[in-house]
Amino acid sequence: MTTTVSNGNGTDVVSLLKKTKPPALKKLASWKDENEFDGTGNPKTPRTSTTPGHENCTFHHDLELDHKPPTREALLPDMTDSYKMLLSALGENPERQGLLKTPERAAKAMLFFTKGYDQTLTDVLNDAVFDEDHDEMVVVKDIEMFSMCEHHLVPFYGKVSIGYLPKNKILGLSKLARIVEMFSRRLQVQERLTKQIAVAVTQAIQPAGVAVVIEGVHMCMVMRGVQKINSKTVTSTMLGVFRDDSKTREEFLNLVQSK
Repeated sequence: MTTTVSNGNGTDVVSLLKKTKPPALKKLASWKDENEFDGTGNPKTPRTSTTPGHENCTFHHDLELDHKPPTREALLPDMTDSYKMLLSALGENPERQGLLKTPERAAKAMLFFTKGYDQTLTDVLNDAVFDEDHDEMVVVKDIEMFSMCEHHLVPFYGKVSIGYLPKNKILGLSKLARIVEMFSRRLQVQERLTKQIAVAVTQAIQPAGVAVVIEGVHMCMVMRGVQKINSKTVTSTMLGVFRDDSKTREEFLNLVQSK
């Protein structure tokens, strides 16, 4: 059985694609595996425009570095062209009515899904760190989270619960949710996301301890692969007193699990 995809003018698009070699994608700067990273997944020695081999870099794996592209929108043309090539490689006609604006829409959507690369902890906190003589546990639970699996580029989503034990400093409550948003709006794995959130809270206010629990649903397990629609992944990071003291850890987990 032979399937023909026409562009509306009688041209066999699939045959044309087979005969025509698509232009090569522009090669982006590589992120070298041997680089050492800190607890939040950022390089210990940030690369800058003066780092040998990175003079013309437009962006890196993580934009919490010393240089960034002029704007995220500056990435749109190359990303749009890449999506157009992907559609063509699938045997589709990117010039047909339903797909005409799809490459640009997809590029804009991906920029939104990964907007956390544009943010730093300082930006997110916005000076909302307050001196307060409070040493009891603070818990914000069931923070909605949406992210993109870096292995398959499909979404995973769920809820994040954060607890910390202050030492004379507290965070504006919304800042915990904003920290979750910053790290989740990147290409991620749930294990790293959990640790990044905990480390960020620690860096922000130096509490006696931080605990983070994430329960996530991964579409890479639901709509492909093993296709287990009811599976959930739970990850946790316990720092400071939450790791060292079982009673403190138990109190946090009980608060998180209560309705």
